[in-house]
Parts: sequence; C-alpha cells; structure tokens
Amino acid sequence: MKTTAIVTLAALICPFSAALAQVGNNSSVLNPNVAEAAELAGLPGLNDGLANKLVSLRPLDNGRLESMLPGGLARLEGRLFVPINLNTASREEIMRIPGMSGKMAHEFEEYRPYRSLEQFRREIGKYVDEDEVARLEQFVFVPLDLNSASSEDLGTIPGISAKMVHEFEEYRPYQSMEQFRREIGKYVSDDEVARLERYVEIR
Repeated sequence: MKTTAIVTLAALICPFSAALAQVGNNSSVLNPNVAEAAELAGLPGLNDGLANKLVSLRPLDNGRLESMLPGGLARLEGRLFVPINLNTASREEIMRIPGMSGKMAHEFEEYRPYRSLEQFRREIGKYVDEDEVARLEQFVFVPLDLNSASSEDLGTIPGISAKMVHEFEEYRPYQSMEQFRREIGKYVSDDEVARLERYVEIR
C-alpha cells in the first residue's frame, strides 16, 4: 500500500515519463541554460559572479562556455555541458564531450539521422558497454517533431513546464519554425524561445 502511494505521488510530482525521452537522462551533468546560479557557483573554478554572468547570457552553447570558463569545459570533467543535437552537431561539438575519441565521434555521425534515443543506445551500444552509453547519453538529444511528439516526449525538454508543453501542442500543426517562434513567443522571451527551439523540428 505504501509503495503504491509513493509511486502515485512520484507520478504527480513528475508527470512526464522518461521512457520515451529524446533528451538524455541526466544524472550528473548540469545544463547551464537551466541550472540555478547557485548550482553553477558550486562547480570547481566558478564563483557567484561568473555564475550570474552565465545565467545572464543564456542561451549558451558549449563554444561560448569554453571561452568563458577558467581552463575551459575540460577542467570541469563533464559536470557542465549544453546537450548537443545528435543529427546536426559538428565534429568539433561532438569532440567536446568528455572522453570522446575520434573513432567514437565517427560512430556518432555514422548512424545519422537518429529518430530516437533508443536508436542511439542500440547503435552506440555496439561499441561500448551500457554504463558508457548512459554516460554519453547525458550530453546529447534527438530533436522532437513538433507536430507528433507526445506530451511525455515534450516533457523531457530541459526546463520545460507542463503549461508550456500544453502551448506547444495547442498550436499544432506547425507549418514552419517561424510560426513556432511567433506562437511560443507570446509566452516567453526571445532568448527562451531560442533555447527551446534547439530541441524541436518539423518533419
């Protein structure tokens, strides 16, 4: 009885299932575009001033982070990273993933286009064990189709609220990304629209 109650409570607190997630399960890597300033300030080499500056410059990409952080991203050993699009990331972007080799970067590119993270797990799992696939998954995402993604899938976009998931669905079908920007821009700033836009596409 107690176990059932706990499961039910967890479902209410976190209404979006990770089972269908297209954004990698993230257990130990902070996303600088959604992390609180206090979380960022707790990382090695960062202080309140730099953390607040990073927050003020959102949305960030890893190239910009690299230039702003003392010692670059590598110094943080994978604890801070903006997830990259598996289908469009350049070789340079892929190589910023901690522990990435040229051979593995080639394998990331070899199986494009990815339609799901499950495909990524299956293909990359041919070369490394499950633990390493899970580690790599934290740094990547597969863009969601704005017109067909489920509420659960949309709920995996970092920092998205249930209300915003509703608004994403409310304006379907989308004919263009410009339409997406216009409609979602009624609710959030241009910077936030740009951040959210990274995770979606129209197929």
